Amino acid sequence: MSEIRAVTGRDEGTRGRAARTPPLWLTALSLAAFVALIALGVWQIERRAWKLALIDRVEQRVHAPAAPIPSPASWPAVSAANDEYRHVNVAGRFLHDRETLVQAVTEEGPGYWVLTPLQRDDGTQVLVNRGFVPSERRDASTRRDGNLEGQVEITGLLRITEPKGGFLRNNVPQHNRWYSRDVAAIAAARGLHEVAPFFVDAEAGSQIAGGPIGGLTVIRFPNNHLIYALTWFALAFMLAGRLFVTFGGGLFRRRRVVQAPDGDPDAARRRTGSDAGTIVEQN
Repeated sequence: MSEIRAVTGRDEGTRGRAARTPPLWLTALSLAAFVALIALGVWQIERRAWKLALIDRVEQRVHAPAAPIPSPASWPAVSAANDEYRHVNVAGRFLHDRETLVQAVTEEGPGYWVLTPLQRDDGTQVLVNRGFVPSERRDASTRRDGNLEGQVEITGLLRITEPKGGFLRNNVPQHNRWYSRDVAAIAAARGLHEVAPFFVDAEAGSQIAGGPIGGLTVIRFPNNHLIYALTWFALAFMLAGRLFVTFGGGLFRRRRVVQAPDGDPDAARRRTGSDAGTIVEQN
């Protein structure tokens, strides 16, 4: 004859909670990760707003009418945030014998930027990136026809100095190897004084026949912040879902009651559901 034994809901529930509840440290770590993921998403939204404002600001500067470069008195205050990519013009006389070649890769292929000091009437000097030349025209003797003498006026974009070198490559002034347009280092190597702390990228309209190819400035600001934000938020909500299943799933379980004949003294013990014990049948 079969014997029916009821395991009380208190005993079974205690064992179930012990098995389902993660350690306190893991719970705290999960909550901290959720907060961090939300914070990263909000930060990317803020970065996106900043990037859009930067793009709009640069677009306005590039397409504005050309204005004179900042005066020497304001040079210490020149910054990327306030001045980079301003449409400017500057006049003076090129010092072609002090030009510097900086390695470059452009839409025209590999080669060099030609940076030439421009001597101004007030005694100050401005480095001008006259444009690009391929490797076979590295020697200045191959482009003498493009080296104008006398007074010239250059129109282009104000660029901020690029100190220390290019990506994974440092400038080596003593061997005349340049990978970035480091104004201070180039000025020191060429014996220049009173040099502006920025340089000017000459635009195509300033190009001289037979000289470097101007107007190749690349203005590109990667803007993937929305994708990053959605990724962080998605991870946060996935983690929140996991926490809900772990801690809140039992709140929505439906209770089931097995009806027993009237007068059965064991009816209450044979209830089933989240508040009752497990009925085990033994032979």
